Amino acid sequence: MTSVTTSPMTRITAIKLKTIEARRYVEPDDKPRQIRIDHNSQVNQLISTTDKNLTIEFQYTASYGPIGIIKLEGTLLCEDDDAKKIAKEWLDTRKMPDLFASNIHTAVMHACVPEAVGVAKDLGLPPPIPLPQVKLNTAAKSSQGGMEVA
Repeated sequence: MTSVTTSPMTRITAIKLKTIEARRYVEPDDKPRQIRIDHNSQVNQLISTTDKNLTIEFQYTASYGPIGIIKLEGTLLCEDDDAKKIAKEWLDTRKMPDLFASNIHTAVMHACVPEAVGVAKDLGLPPPIPLPQVKLNTAAKSSQGGMEVA
């Protein structure tokens, strides 16, 4: 369970994962050098449970193309002063206000990407986040003595 403050009107009170599905399609030795990883978060259902509370069903996917896939599904609980209005708009149009949607999708990504990193490691897939590249400044290093800084 996670508690995240998003905006003055929206507060994420909990994020609960329900399912984790992951698959590697090729053997680790057969994977190509360059792998494109696409992230997607999707809201499948949005329900107002009280005047200020919403229950949101979501799905997060990290797709490795022909290499593999990681899917997580869960429920996000949040409080918002406009919960009834947001739920009605969702019911009528399947859309959410932009700021609210941005906050929800950000919360989903923040909860799911770390989980997907662990799953990717277990399956021998690259982590679904870019790892920092360390480059040493060789010109500065050769002209100065002392500590090496990356």
